[in-house]
Parts: sequence; C-alpha cells; structure tokens
Amino acid sequence: MTRQFLKIGLLAFMAIDILAMFVLAYIILQTSRAADPSNSEVIVLEIDKGQGARKIAKSLSDEGVINGTFYFNFYVWQGGHARNLQAGEYELAPSMTISQIVDIIARGEVKMRGIKITIPEGFNTKQIENVLIANGLGLQRSELEEAVGISSPLAYEIFRLNFFKDLPSRATLDGFLFPDTYIFDEDAGLNDIVGKMLLNFEEKVDEPLRVKIKASGKNLYEVVIMASLLEKEVQTFEDMRTAAGVLWKRMEIGMALQVDATLVYITGKKTGEITNDDKLIDSPFNTYRYRGLPPRPIANPGLNAIRAAAEPIESEYLYYLSAPDGETIFSKTLDEHNENRIKYLK
Repeated sequence: MTRQFLKIGLLAFMAIDILAMFVLAYIILQTSRAADPSNSEVIVLEIDKGQGARKIAKSLSDEGVINGTFYFNFYVWQGGHARNLQAGEYELAPSMTISQIVDIIARGEVKMRGIKITIPEGFNTKQIENVLIANGLGLQRSELEEAVGISSPLAYEIFRLNFFKDLPSRATLDGFLFPDTYIFDEDAGLNDIVGKMLLNFEEKVDEPLRVKIKASGKNLYEVVIMASLLEKEVQTFEDMRTAAGVLWKRMEIGMALQVDATLVYITGKKTGEITNDDKLIDSPFNTYRYRGLPPRPIANPGLNAIRAAAEPIESEYLYYLSAPDGETIFSKTLDEHNENRIKYLK
C-alpha cells in the first residue's frame, strides 16, 4: 500500500512538473508576442526616475502597448531586469514584443530629441548649408558660407578649440566642418551648429594625429587642403595614401598638381565635362595654372582623407587617374599615363 501511495505521489509530482513546464513555456511564449503585430503606431511613454516595473507595466497597458501587466512583470522578474529599467521618454508601439520593450527601456534607448542630419564626406560649405536648411534648421541662405570666412585667430576666440592654434592666420573654417551624422536642437543657432562640427573635428583629428602632422614638417591646414583634394579624387583609403604621395612629390619637385577636382570646384562642371580651356582659367584654385596647393580646402574631408594626407605612401608613381568604375590607376611616366587615359577614359 505504501509503495502504491509513493508511486501515485511520484506521478502527481511529475504531472505537476510537466504542467509547470507547459505553463512556463506558455508564459515565455507570450512575452515574445506583440499586443497587436499590425499596429506600428508609435506611442511616446515617459518613465519617471525611480518608477518601478509594476507602474511601468500599468502605463504600458493603459496606453495599449501591452495586453495587461502580468507577462511584462513576469519577464522583468524572471530576467532580473528590474534594476536596469531607466527613466526617460521612449517611443514604443503595440507591434513590439514584451522582450523588445524591456530591452529598449533597460538599454535607455530614449526618444531622439532634435533633428538628425548626415553631412556626407566631401561636401563643400554651400552643400552643407543646403542640407541643414532642407532639414529644417533656421539658417538664412549664405549665412553659413559667410560665417566660415572668419580667420583662425577669431575662430579661436569664439570656439576655444586647440587645433586653431596649429593653423596659419589666413586659414578659415572651410574644410573643418567635419562630415558626420549630427543631432541638432530644432532651435540651434549658427554658432551651435558650427561649434558642434568643429568640436567633432578636434575629437576625430585628435592630438596624436596633429602631433604626427607637425612632425612631418607640414601644418594642419596644408594637410586638410590636401585631404580635400583626395576626398574629391580618390575612393579608397590606400589609394588616397598613394595619391597623397604623388601629389606631395609633385609639390617637392615644383610640378603643378593638375587636380581636376579644383577645376570642378571653379566651374561647377562634372569631371567629364572639363575642357582644355578650363585649365587656363585664371584662378588661384586652378592647380593646372598655379603650382602648389589651392589657397584653402575645396571641400570638407573625412577622417580617412585627412589621415591619408598625413600618412602618404611613397612610390615611384608621378601620375594617376580615376577610371569610370572608381578604380585609381597609377603610372610612373607621362607616356604610361597617356596610355592609361586612352585605355580607361576613351
């Protein structure tokens, strides 16, 4: 009789365990389901500092983001997330699962404030201004273009960034509006916008890199000007470094840089539209007519172009061209270069 009771008891415990496993599996399944998979309408939920999981669950349920509070509270308890839930404004939707919602709140992925804007590498100041205005920032036409014309001493007085000390007094802010993705306040003023981009430049083109530039015998402004040419001419980092070696070598031997991108800058034409007459234009930016670097950057280069200008690869090459597919073709002699022009450009 005793054995029979033990057997019945064991079976009962096994049944309870199996039932518990099914119940647990069902609950876990519910946390991976959305309240309404077809409803992606964003709801902004504000969580106050110190607000516990139960109150958060109640708010989510009241807003229709989750169906009831039980599964949310269970997921938070079972995963040990209670201490990780962070205050802030969150953008959530009924199409999100409980696990996704908890993960967002635990990681503090708060609602983005302000206007997100991406400035591509190689944009000139006018193009940057157009992007900023098109995205709703309250700039006037030509306001940014005029602002970047200030000298480096005046820029240092306004923005107090260390890298301005490395620039000659003739330097302007052209070339230092660092291309990146930014979040600007909707009411950001000109100084706020420019200041954020310049600070980003100082952080990305950091002190070790600026020391390396100085040790090379070049100054930061020369490197940024060179980088602006590379940004418009060459695609890959390694090719930029090789092209930088070619252009620095040309300067050393007194040869004109002959960079088509400077003619594009002057005329507004596309590279393929440049003519021999354009090479005769009397402009300090015409690197076919005047030796040395242009007086200032022709674009705002990214970090790769700046690093390439600062860390050129020495080679036997003296010429290069960009093929239609973007590949850079290097050559040692003018004859070889002309053969490559026929092969790749005609």
